[in-house]
Amino acid sequence: MAAQPAQESIRSTPLTRMADLAGTGARVGMNYLKYYGQRAVSSDASKPALRRELDEVNARDVYASFSRLKGGPLKLAQMLSIDDNLLPPAYAAQFSQAQYSAPPLSWPLVRRTLEREFSQTVEALYDSFSPEAAHGASIGQVHQATRDGKKLAVKVQYPGVADSMRSDLRVVKPVALQILGLREEDIAHYFTEVETRLLEETDYVAELKRSQEIAAACAGLTGLRFPAFYPDRCSARVLTMDWMEGVTLDRFAASSATQEERDRIGQALWDFYQYQIHVLHLFHADPHPGNFLVVDGELIVLDFGCTRAITPEFHEKQFAFLNPALLESDAALEAALRDMDVLLPADGPAQRGKIMDLARQSIELLTRPFQTERFDFGDPAFMQAIYLMGDANRQDRSLRSLRGARGRSESVYLNRAFFGLFSLLHRLRATVETKSPPAV
Repeated sequence: MAAQPAQESIRSTPLTRMADLAGTGARVGMNYLKYYGQRAVSSDASKPALRRELDEVNARDVYASFSRLKGGPLKLAQMLSIDDNLLPPAYAAQFSQAQYSAPPLSWPLVRRTLEREFSQTVEALYDSFSPEAAHGASIGQVHQATRDGKKLAVKVQYPGVADSMRSDLRVVKPVALQILGLREEDIAHYFTEVETRLLEETDYVAELKRSQEIAAACAGLTGLRFPAFYPDRCSARVLTMDWMEGVTLDRFAASSATQEERDRIGQALWDFYQYQIHVLHLFHADPHPGNFLVVDGELIVLDFGCTRAITPEFHEKQFAFLNPALLESDAALEAALRDMDVLLPADGPAQRGKIMDLARQSIELLTRPFQTERFDFGDPAFMQAIYLMGDANRQDRSLRSLRGARGRSESVYLNRAFFGLFSLLHRLRATVETKSPPAV
């Protein structure tokens, strides 16, 4: 990938960031008005092409704004791009760039941040420091440095990201709702959950603590490696850790790796998530391929900025759905759905029936990997069935009558983790042992 030109400045105040996002929203709105005007006088045969053109123009405008601002907007693009089937193709193509790289900030801005955080010069902090970013992401960018003979990765947070996160998300929300075709009243508590997690991602002190805790707890798992951190070179806006060599997970998946190699990496990935979720009740909640490297048959886990803790009570209720007997009893299934706020007290018989049918379909499909000793994630039928179910649900107009926010907010990132895990294992075409959490 060609190097992107450095960004010389970043809008760091809530007002200037809101102005940028509002301008993008206005352009998107104007594009829709133009589209509806053209659609009204076009033949049925030409309407799909008009819609594709609208999506392409809007996707470019939205991603350009998000990548300029970084922070919450760019993180939202990254989150949405995990599911290739969630977005229209034009948006998926643009937003997928957020998984790996964003236009980096210029060296003077990076130097200023480092020296403000530590009250020392960069030369005093590190023996050498590359002024060019090795990776640019949503919340910060990574530079290579050395100290005492060790090669280091230094993650520097973008200026203004933490202070502007809430205001960014308020302005981004209408754009996201338009892209996804959702109603604000039905996702309010989910959006609060996303906001909470994104605010946590701007706290590098908390990320340092989580990184060390999870790495230590998972140290006994086979086939995993984690970078070591250097707390004396970490702060609320800077993290310093070992530089890890390897290829990103998707590049490994696209390589000529043998099935045995794919299965080994897939098993390490599966075990990592099962141990976190079922034993630690704390998990890495950002499973996109740029957060994992592969080297010498081992999986390297990067970036613990986004994690989620779950309570034992929530865990028990959530994973009760793995019991096949639940689908054999209407009363038991209804009780479980009410426990998880999927069925609401105001639901009438028709709504209840619709939700119960959807739940049976979803549970049967999504729990398949857990109902057998080994599961072949390389079988295209499994992920295709998930995509088709999602498409059918989005196109089902009757679902729009199901008012109210449904499901526990804790489910947002747990579902994201499992969908991301399934997607990564599918890319790997891995067959893994799935029946129980690994022992350490």
